[in-house]
Amino acid sequence: MTDDTFYIGTKRYSSWSLRGWLPVRLAGLAVGEVTIPLAGGVTEAVRAATKGGTVPYLRHNGAEMGESLAIAEYCAEFLPALWPADRVVRAHARAIASEMHAGYRELRMAMPMSLYRPDAAGKCGTDGALADIARIDAIWQDTRARFGAGGPYLFGADFTNADVMFAPVVCRLLTYQPKISSVATAYCSAVRAHPLMAEWYDDAADEPQDWYLPAMEAAP
Repeated sequence: MTDDTFYIGTKRYSSWSLRGWLPVRLAGLAVGEVTIPLAGGVTEAVRAATKGGTVPYLRHNGAEMGESLAIAEYCAEFLPALWPADRVVRAHARAIASEMHAGYRELRMAMPMSLYRPDAAGKCGTDGALADIARIDAIWQDTRARFGAGGPYLFGADFTNADVMFAPVVCRLLTYQPKISSVATAYCSAVRAHPLMAEWYDDAADEPQDWYLPAMEAAP
């Protein structure tokens, strides 16, 4: 194993790992990838491998960081297109990415990311989770209307760090299938069709069954 290493958690469940993995791959960083199975609480293997005891965690060319938004910003130094070029548009992208990074606790708690959870459609829609989804849906509609004319993503043709931050929400909406707008539905389909998202889902499907967490695999 080289010093340039990227640590992530189980791909079936680790929403934060997905937020780090996407920009690392988009930017083409040459790092070894290590997946550490999550235990549903404190995972000692993660604590042993990373300074903060969390994933994702990136070691690259002398830099170390363990926050997904920090990783996204770092990757944008190698691929500037991870943020829109226009100052005003870039400010909006950073604002909604930061809101996603910091917020929506009710959605996170009620609808944990579980890519292949059976019989979850239409379930787990608590009032708080549905309110969070409504806010996210409104952000997507507004952003697509103002800045997304050139392609299927929030800011058009480029899959930016804003899309990265919302990608695990897309995963949740695909699993639990609450009612959302036609704009949000089309956006979810576009994100899911991205080659890196397809790769993530395929890798998750191939993970060993002894990595599965029973509570995350059972119908809610």
